[in-house]
Amino acid sequence: ESAEPVEPISHEIPPNPLLRPQENSKQPQQSQTSSTPPQSQPAPQQSQTTLQDFQEQFQHDPRLQPPVPDQPDTAIPDDDISIDADSAYDDGASMNESITDTLDSAYSRYRWENGRRYHSYRDGIYWGPNDEVHNDQQDIAHHAWRLALHNQLYHAPVHRPERILDVGTGTGIWAIECAEMFPDAQVVGTDLSPIQPSWVPPNCIFEVDDVTMEWTFRKDSFDFIHSREMFGSIADWDEYFRQCYLHLKPGGWVEALERGVKPVSDDGSVGPDHFWTTWGDTVLSVGETWGKGFNAWEILKEKMEAAGFVDVVQVPMKWPIGPWMEDKHMKELGMWNALRLDTGLEGYVMRLFTMAGGWTYTEVQAFLGKFKACMRDPKNRGYLPGYTQSPAFILRAITDSDQELCLWAKAFECAAESRMNHLCSTSMVGKI
Repeated sequence: ESAEPVEPISHEIPPNPLLRPQENSKQPQQSQTSSTPPQSQPAPQQSQTTLQDFQEQFQHDPRLQPPVPDQPDTAIPDDDISIDADSAYDDGASMNESITDTLDSAYSRYRWENGRRYHSYRDGIYWGPNDEVHNDQQDIAHHAWRLALHNQLYHAPVHRPERILDVGTGTGIWAIECAEMFPDAQVVGTDLSPIQPSWVPPNCIFEVDDVTMEWTFRKDSFDFIHSREMFGSIADWDEYFRQCYLHLKPGGWVEALERGVKPVSDDGSVGPDHFWTTWGDTVLSVGETWGKGFNAWEILKEKMEAAGFVDVVQVPMKWPIGPWMEDKHMKELGMWNALRLDTGLEGYVMRLFTMAGGWTYTEVQAFLGKFKACMRDPKNRGYLPGYTQSPAFILRAITDSDQELCLWAKAFECAAESRMNHLCSTSMVGKI
C-alpha cells in the first residue's frame, strides 16, 4: 500500500496570548547582546574611576554592540497627527471612532532606540522606556515602595476622598489599587504612554497627558494628588506644585515620593573614590544637561513651601543596595532594590546617556557592568540616600487650616525620629 503523505510539522511559535496584539506583531527581536549582561568585574579598588578606564577595556568587545531593532528610530511628531473627518462628515459616531483610532495609533506608534521602546506623544521629553522589560521594573518598584511604606499606598491621612490624581502613573498599578481601596472615589492616572491595562475598576480611568504642560482639570477638584519617582521628569518644580495647589480642594493633600540616585554608605565602604560615587556624579551631571535634574528629593521641601504649603514634616528613609542590613524588614527591601537595579538599570540611563550625554551604546553597557560588579561585592554596604543621608521623600501638604491635622503632623514627626534608621521616606504636612 502506498503511504499517505505526511504533512510537515510547523515550528512556528504561536503568538503570546498574554501580550496585546500590536506587541505580538511589532515587538522587535532582542539581540543576544541586549539580553546578555556584561561579565562581572573584580571588586573595584578604592581609586578614582574615569570614563577612559572602562572605555579602553570595553571599546572593542563584540558583546557590547547595540542591537538593531526591527522598527526604525522614528515616531510621529505631535504636529503631524492629522484627523481626516471628511469621510465621516455625515456620521457623527463614525467621526468619533475615526478620531479615537487616529489618536490611539499616534500615541502607540512608539520610537525604538538601542533595542528599547519609548513613548511617541511629546517624543523625547522623558528618559524612561515603556517596553515590557521596563514595565516589569515599574511593578517591582511598586512592590518595593509598598514594602518601604509597610504595605501602605501612601502616608497622607486621606479620608473619604471623592477624586484622586496619580501623576506619572506608569503601568497604573498604584491607581488601580487605590481605586480598589476607595470604590466611591474616581481615580485618574496620567502618563505619556498608554501602557495601562484595559481591565480596571470602573472608578479608575487613565489619560495620556504631560504634567509639565498647563493642567486642564477643573480647579479645586482633587482631594489627593500623588506622584512617585518623577526625578528627571520635571524641569520646574515650582510650577508643578503651583498646579497641585490650584487643583486641590481646600483640605486636600499632595504627596510626592522621591529618592536619590547617588549611593552612599555609613561605614565608609562607598567613599569619594568608589565607582558608585562616580556613577552618581555622572547621572546628576548628565541630568543637568538633560534639563531635568535627578536631585528632586533635595529640593521638594522648599518647593512645596514656596507654593504655599506650611508645617512641612520630613521622615528620612534608606534604600539599601542588597540584603546587607541586619534588620529583617530592611534586608528584604534591600533584596528587592538590588533586583530592580540589576535587571532594570539599563532602562534608566540608556536614553539619558546617549541623548543628553552623547555616549555610545558600548560606553553605556560598560558603565552598567561596573555598577553591577560593585553590587556583587559584599564589602560594599551602600544605599540610595535622600535628605541628610536619608534617601527618599514622601512630601505631603494640606491647603486648609486644620488644628487637628497639625497636631497629627507633630506627632508623626516625633514618632519618625524614633525609627530614623528603619523607615526611609520623607513626609510633608502643610496648611495655609
